[in-house]
Formats: sequence, structure tokens, C-alpha cells
Amino acid sequence: MPAQANVPLPPGYRLEDYRIERQLSLGGFSIVYLAFDREDNPVAIKEYLPNTLALRSEGDALPSVAEENVAAFRYGMKCFFEEGRALARLSHPNVVQVLNFFRANETVYMVMHYERGRTLQEHIQKHKGEIRESFIRTVFARLLNGLREVHSHKLLHLDIKPSNIYLRNDGQPVLIDFGAARQTLATDTPLLKPMYTPGFAAPEQYNNTRRELLGPWTDIYAIGASIYACMAAAAPQAADQRIERDQLAPASKRWPDKYSRQLLETVDWCMRLNYLERPQSVFALQKALADKERSVPKQSQGLLGGLRKRVRDLIK
Repeated sequence: MPAQANVPLPPGYRLEDYRIERQLSLGGFSIVYLAFDREDNPVAIKEYLPNTLALRSEGDALPSVAEENVAAFRYGMKCFFEEGRALARLSHPNVVQVLNFFRANETVYMVMHYERGRTLQEHIQKHKGEIRESFIRTVFARLLNGLREVHSHKLLHLDIKPSNIYLRNDGQPVLIDFGAARQTLATDTPLLKPMYTPGFAAPEQYNNTRRELLGPWTDIYAIGASIYACMAAAAPQAADQRIERDQLAPASKRWPDKYSRQLLETVDWCMRLNYLERPQSVFALQKALADKERSVPKQSQGLLGGLRKRVRDLIK
């Protein structure tokens, strides 16, 4: 079903104890609003409204869902609600803080702390090709602290990218928009199309039927791709294309005179196509980034062709 143009809730709309101020962003899965609570504190409210399944027209509060989309819409709403419940248990300075979540207007809303600053994507666009290694190491060291906390709660983000990394005005990074997050132990039959961002999604995310392939290493691929984007000022080649014909220049070969060899090799380690060859935990990656003299495990060049074929077979 093609995407539809959903109309956001109007300014001044009352939603439980909140007053909508304006729309902040509109994505394929949700709409995010700036709102104010009873004490007039600003909050960000994320509304579950996938534009391939539901349509809200001008003047309506309730979305219209076609009969053939009801099952998928409800499954996504359940995932969204569970996401809010899981994130509400997290309390970490580098992970977006969920304050409340509730049902209304026949959908679900998630209330988050409103952050002031800019996204890493905006920072990349402003400083194209001029992002220093010290900045990269500082931002991602802090971000990995938050991601480690996420993983400790048996959650994956599954959509880490520069536009989902928010930089507060004090420079602290915050991991936002867990729209693709799923509990790793979930056993429900997926009814929704997989959510991923080409260039940042790991190869195993292209197979929506093999959930057991997903793990911390999946988010770690996206971390590597995000660091690569900081260096290149552009998204790297998509993983599914890399499997067919890998044209991505390794970071260690592309910027040998600009960044330390150890950082570049760590990025390449994170972005290996075979998930078994990447860091298997955030802790392992943190150790590598913290020790600038630490060598990165070598990739077996003789097995490279076979590994590509194995990964290609897995995502089919």
C-alpha cells in the first residue's frame, strides 16, 4: 500500500494532560509533537500513525484503517506500546527519557523529555569533512554507554543513524527514536514490513523472518556506519548492495592521513558483513575505542567470498 499524507493534530489540541503546540517531525511510522504538560513543561509526544496503514484527514482526530490493514495496525500498536513500557524502565543520560505512554484516539502515544540541541546529522551537514577524531571518540564513547544500558534490558534499537543521535546543547549525545526497536525475546509473528535505513542497517536486518540473527552486533554495525558517515559526510553503501558488490572503501584505506589507524580499523571491524566477525557486545567495542593502541581482529581474506555468499543466503 502506498504511503499516505497524514494530517497532524492541530495546535491547541488537548491530549490527556497535554496541550499540543506544533508538529516537530513526520515519519513513515509516527508523528512527533512539541507539547506542554499541566505545569507548562515542554515534552515531545510521539504518536503511532504508520502512513501505509492508517489515514487521518483534516478535521479528524481518529485515524481511518482499512479492514485489510487492521491486523498489521494493531500489531504495530502493540509493539509501540511495549516499546514505551520498556523504555520507561530505562534511566540513562544518553538515552531518551520516556515519561509516560497511553492510549487515545484509537492509537498510542509516547511522552518523552523534550531535548534542546541538534541531531548528529545536522552537525555533519554543517561541518562536512571537518569532524575531528576527538569529537567522534567523545560522542560515541558516551553514546555507547547509553546503548549498553539499552542492551542490558534485552532491547535493540535497530535504527541507529546520525539523525537518531541527538546532541544536546552541552554536547551530550542522546539516542532517540526507537521506532524500530523490538524486544529480542519477542515471539509474535511479524506482520509489519521491516524498518531499516539503507546505509546504516546491518545485512541481517534485510531478512525479517530470521529474528535470531539480530543482536547487539546489529546495532554495532549501525554505530560503525554512523562514524563512517561522520568522516564521509554521507551515508555508506547499503549492506544489501555490499553483499552483491562491495564498493565501500574501507575507512582504513580512505582516511589514513586524517584519523588514527586504530579508529579507522575499529570502524571497519564494526561494519563487517558477517555479524560473527563484528564486536559481539558494546563492551567489546568500548574496550577497543578506549585503548588507542589496541589492535583490531583481522578479517580472513581467504574466507571473504564464502562469507559474502553465506550472508547473501541468510537475508534471502
